[in-house]
Amino acid sequence: MSDTMKENNNTITIDGREIPFKEGQTIMDAALAADIYIPHLCHRPGLKPHGSCKLCTVEVNGRSASACTLPAAKGQEISNNTEALNGVRKTITQMLFVEGNHFCPACEKTGDCTLQAVAYHLDMLDGHFPQFYPRREVDASHPGIVLDRDRCIMCELCVRTSREMDGKDVFAITGRGIDAKLIVNSASGKLADTDITTDDLAAHICPVGAILIKEHGYEVPIGRRTFDLHTIAEPGVEPVILRKGKHADEH
Repeated sequence: MSDTMKENNNTITIDGREIPFKEGQTIMDAALAADIYIPHLCHRPGLKPHGSCKLCTVEVNGRSASACTLPAAKGQEISNNTEALNGVRKTITQMLFVEGNHFCPACEKTGDCTLQAVAYHLDMLDGHFPQFYPRREVDASHPGIVLDRDRCIMCELCVRTSREMDGKDVFAITGRGIDAKLIVNSASGKLADTDITTDDLAAHICPVGAILIKEHGYEVPIGRRTFDLHTIAEPGVEPVILRKGKHADEH
């Protein structure tokens, strides 16, 4: 046992590895601090836990729970990297791909897309399910930002970031199930009629290609992007936005 663990009696066990945690941390917080990767899409450090994507579901003392919302507690025995859990995660990821229009080779976000990287991690080779091909509006009304709803996975990262970090209320999700969609909080429903700017964190937080900055496409060549060179499970590799106005690949 390390000196840190001896000083800190609060420990949990993930896949047989004992790690410390601090009071108030979730299982996800403790895992990330210990460089243990738990697949996730809707979680970002600094934002309130949301638990919507369910990719981070783990087994805690034999019961299923979301790692990003469940507080770490002394003595928890957690299973994360198992065949059964990864199988469910793969199915969820396949469903996200077919519910939207994710044409990776033609998307500006390819190689820096968290959804794509999670799919690689889970050995997803195809969508498996019939493609939905939903009709979703593209909003290019803003002078500096384009909103391509074809890629949206309803993670609500932009919704929460705009409210919690930018102090604005630009985005929201309306509808349920297949009718759910990302909307813009303006009288016209257009992004141009909101107070979002390209410096807002919400303009850069999207884990897929739904929100893009205009006139900055393909500045890093395909093949040299984050997940072209690394796997998402490598410690410190997943892009985390730490300050406003910075793209995910500037880490």
